[in-house]
Amino acid sequence: MITVPEAADKIIDRSRYLSEAISKGLINLSALARYMKPELEEMLNKKVSNAAIFMALNRLAATIKPKYIFKNIFKSPPDMLVRSNLLGITIAHSEKLGEKHPSLLRLSNTNDKYFFTITQGVFDTTIIASKDLAKTIKLTLQDETIVAEYNNLASITIKLPKEAVATPGIFYFFLKSLAWEGVNIVEIVSSYLEFTLILPEKETNRAFSILQSLFVLSV
Repeated sequence: MITVPEAADKIIDRSRYLSEAISKGLINLSALARYMKPELEEMLNKKVSNAAIFMALNRLAATIKPKYIFKNIFKSPPDMLVRSNLLGITIAHSEKLGEKHPSLLRLSNTNDKYFFTITQGVFDTTIIASKDLAKTIKLTLQDETIVAEYNNLASITIKLPKEAVATPGIFYFFLKSLAWEGVNIVEIVSSYLEFTLILPEKETNRAFSILQSLFVLSV
């Protein structure tokens, strides 16, 4: 029969945020015990005291360790490139939208100074680009339905080592600290060894500092 510590461990193991927060002492275990109690009692099919759950959590906290070690992947801090003065446009799919993709892609090829990404989803397509391209993009898309438009965006592009492709949790490694610090990510774009975060321009400096701090502490 499953024990209280085993049941608590199963609940904690489901959430990487929770397990890491416990290991770093960021969570009040008494409050967590009360929160987990209903689910834990359902798993055990019996009543369990808050004290028993707290003791189980206290023991687990001493044994929880990060499951993914990134120190061996990042031999040194990765290159990070910041671009500002960006906008985002999301367009609903249409029969003719695909025909316009080549024209849109050529915009970024005309000048290296421009930032341009295009992501096609199941129902819509999102373009993140330099504001200098806004007029041309909107002219190209004048017959399309614009679902959403975002202004005052910036990007942080992180160059990843080849080992990152086969490493579970690699994106979480970057996103967890930004989430904890309340940094809003508008869009995420990745292409093999590049990982780009699109965020409000006002958050750029703070986000960059947080990402840099990951390697000051862990490399």
